[in-house]
Amino acid sequence: MNGSRARSIGASYPALAVLACAALGVCGTACDRSVDTLGRYALVQGSSGSGGSTTSDSGGKASSLNLDGSVTSGGGEGGGDASLVAALPPGFTASDVGGYRLGMPITGSGSGGASADADAGADNCGNILLAVVRDFRGANEPGGHPDFEQFATTQGTPHLVADVLGDERKPTYASHCELGAALDRTMCPQGAQTTTKANFDEWYRDTPGVNEPYILYFYFKPEGNGLFLFQAAHYFPLDGAGFGNTPMYPHNYSFTSELHAKFEYLGGETFDFTGDDDVWVFMNGILAVDLGGVHHAEDGKIDLDSAANSLGITPGNVYNLDLFQAERHTDQSDFRVETNLSFVNCGFVQPEVVK
Repeated sequence: MNGSRARSIGASYPALAVLACAALGVCGTACDRSVDTLGRYALVQGSSGSGGSTTSDSGGKASSLNLDGSVTSGGGEGGGDASLVAALPPGFTASDVGGYRLGMPITGSGSGGASADADAGADNCGNILLAVVRDFRGANEPGGHPDFEQFATTQGTPHLVADVLGDERKPTYASHCELGAALDRTMCPQGAQTTTKANFDEWYRDTPGVNEPYILYFYFKPEGNGLFLFQAAHYFPLDGAGFGNTPMYPHNYSFTSELHAKFEYLGGETFDFTGDDDVWVFMNGILAVDLGGVHHAEDGKIDLDSAANSLGITPGNVYNLDLFQAERHTDQSDFRVETNLSFVNCGFVQPEVVK
């Protein structure tokens, strides 16, 4: 997360810049500083310093706020690569490969007009990515959401969202497979998958009483061959949080994950996702992986060189990556990403107006 992004988060959600640092245990004295001052620090995955205090450089250039709480003086964005974290950091839950850590809940009002498109320069931001995870109740619970624990199908259903990302950096509802409607079995081979556009729009938007949003951190393990891997056959980041575990189950199902990052396309990259249920990955605003619907774990892989024309990407440029996942039915939750993308922004909270 770069300095511009810290400013955007701080403006979007009161004190969220502080909470994000606190969740990783990197506060030092920075947690007592104003959002404007915090905005001059970049969260990176290096920990070369040994001190626990923080200082601000006088030139206004971004400094690196390390995982151990120390600060490395910055030379401005693009001044050098962040160190990779070779082992799972303290406080993270180990998954099959890599791990995750649930951060603080997101509270407060909407974006207040904050920009979501500040670039990270040429930095290599490391291998810990920031995301948002939202907890829901299932339709079989009091106050539950009608799209969760409603459908029990086994294979994916494409084209539930539009091929182009919406103006708010959210997927645009395009489902023809609504519950109670006359279904075209060619388009909806698994039957109904959604209820209404209004209900779908709550999946990735903060909606008090309907969902509870939290910051989430993914640790991608370096594989030594240029690839980075996060793999969890039991992906339950909200166990014991939000609305609590699903009744009669040891885990908290019914949730969504949302990740916004930036990568530099160099040539030769791949992105491979395996999981359930719904997963949509957009690159440069174009749908690149479409694994919609309630289903068992399915795989979607994209070779960026082969898809470069359809994605509108050329080597040497920086593009957005937007990933959306939904866990909508017990009792499986798989989440696996393997990629060699060069991230230059390791994730940010997309500003939005709370519903």
